[in-house]
Amino acid sequence: MNNYIEYNDRIAFHPGYYIKEIVDESGLTQEDFAKRLDTTPKNLSILISGKQKLSIDIAMKLSRMLGTSIDYWLNLQKEYDVICAEFESEKLMAEERKLFENLDYKYFKENFKLPDLPRKIDEQIDAVRRFLDVSNLAVLKKNDLAVSFRGSASRLNELNTMKANIMVQIAVNKALKIDAPAFNNAEFEDAIEYALTLTTEHKKFYSLIYDKFKNAGVILIILPNLPGSKINGATKKMGKNIMLMVNDRRLYSDTFWFTLLHEIGHIINKDYGISFEKETGEQEQAADEYAANKLIPLKDYEYFLNQGIFNRDTICQFARQINRDSAIVLGRLQNDGIVPYDDRELNSLKHKYKVIINRD
Repeated sequence: MNNYIEYNDRIAFHPGYYIKEIVDESGLTQEDFAKRLDTTPKNLSILISGKQKLSIDIAMKLSRMLGTSIDYWLNLQKEYDVICAEFESEKLMAEERKLFENLDYKYFKENFKLPDLPRKIDEQIDAVRRFLDVSNLAVLKKNDLAVSFRGSASRLNELNTMKANIMVQIAVNKALKIDAPAFNNAEFEDAIEYALTLTTEHKKFYSLIYDKFKNAGVILIILPNLPGSKINGATKKMGKNIMLMVNDRRLYSDTFWFTLLHEIGHIINKDYGISFEKETGEQEQAADEYAANKLIPLKDYEYFLNQGIFNRDTICQFARQINRDSAIVLGRLQNDGIVPYDDRELNSLKHKYKVIINRD
């Protein structure tokens, strides 16, 4: 390591640089100078090379030996440290600019009211960094940053990872601002059953579910999808509470309710983390089965399948019998390959939900 550093035509000198000049001008060897300074030759050599910081002890000894102030030497170290930090910050900003090329500032501006900063890339980066509450956007490349990626980390590229972490970071930050009682499993089970009675209440279900979940210690966050995140939802244990996040990537009534119950399944199984699209594995299969059977009890579904007639009328009739939205029944039939996905008449049973961002 040199006793000075250069970056972008700028240079910073370590105090060891100046000490070496003094030693050279004195005509003494480093060993003799070290003895006069009351330190070891090894310590002096390391200091001169810039491999260690100037200590208060050495600053005091230099001041007494050379007739300078202690502050003079400590300020040299401080100035060097500040410039080094500025160099490092500039390097981080250069990395952030490259990462930011793959993000759309419009997502943050329109959905979370970040300031309008046209063509001011560095200011946009700073605004997003502050909004996400991270020191550097590069930390978003880390797997398992805020929650477990379960088994998906190996198949995600850097951009997918970063965008997934952004969504989770937003959800966690929102959840941290919400005061809720400690998680209560019995109350949460009651809240789940209550939520299932609201699948046909398309205009008011969210506020009712939100409040019921919150009272059980589960904070429900629904976010607008960040394209490329490949995330369906996430759960995280946060102190006394649990954060449950879903997005509006495919926010039709059937997919919303399945995603919601899928994430609830992870909570019930104490298996917290991110759920990615097309994810497989025992944990995901268990959450899928939980969601499917909660939305449509298995015995009822098998009875319906045995009838063998699947049109608009029979789907709606069965949905009324089990007190579920017709789209939930249709979505199950489509997922199981019993009816096609492209049937326009049947797809008209599905409702498109609008994401609610700012509730608390």
